[in-house]
Amino acid sequence: MRAALIVVMGTVVALSGCTSSSPPPAPRADSTAPVIAPGRPGEQAKTLSPSEAATAVPSATANASDIKYVQDMVVHHRQALDMSLLAPSRADSPQLKSLASRIKDAQGPEIQFMTTWLREQQQTVPDHHAAHEGMPGMATPAQMEALKAAKGKDFDRMFLELMINHHLGAIKMSEQVLTSGSHIRIEELASDVSVTQAAEIRRMQQMQSALQ
Repeated sequence: MRAALIVVMGTVVALSGCTSSSPPPAPRADSTAPVIAPGRPGEQAKTLSPSEAATAVPSATANASDIKYVQDMVVHHRQALDMSLLAPSRADSPQLKSLASRIKDAQGPEIQFMTTWLREQQQTVPDHHAAHEGMPGMATPAQMEALKAAKGKDFDRMFLELMINHHLGAIKMSEQVLTSGSHIRIEELASDVSVTQAAEIRRMQQMQSALQ
């Protein structure tokens, strides 16, 4: 996962919840050192005052937004796996089969991370039949049944349409928690999801163009 960075007087401090049980201390509010906070993907770095920098570093304490994001993303990722597992026996395009394999290989370990994290936080892990009405990008039961019944280029077209929408939903969810969440490991997860799935959307759009 991408580490959050804070630059103080030219020194880069990497904050990664994956490599340490307790993150390094935030910059002190009474410091006079200039602080540069690199922006998220596509954003420019910002110069923060010492008091702003003291609160700019994500904490190791989860809030309600973090918990909801992770619980929802477990359900979201599980559907992406269900869709990807159909590709080897139904897809026509070798490129689509390869993409589906990459999605499975990336999101499977992320599900494991998220379920472990929820248990560490003493929160409920959603079951495999959890409701997902209103969750951005999720395919309906009818769409999933249609995908299971499709083969060849028809499967490819349907898979690409559904997975692009699915990825857009995951990016929307990630943007929300990056604004309202507080836990550093969840910020890192949401940033990775946004970057990885945006790149996969671009590849899928290219595949769509080739099918037309």
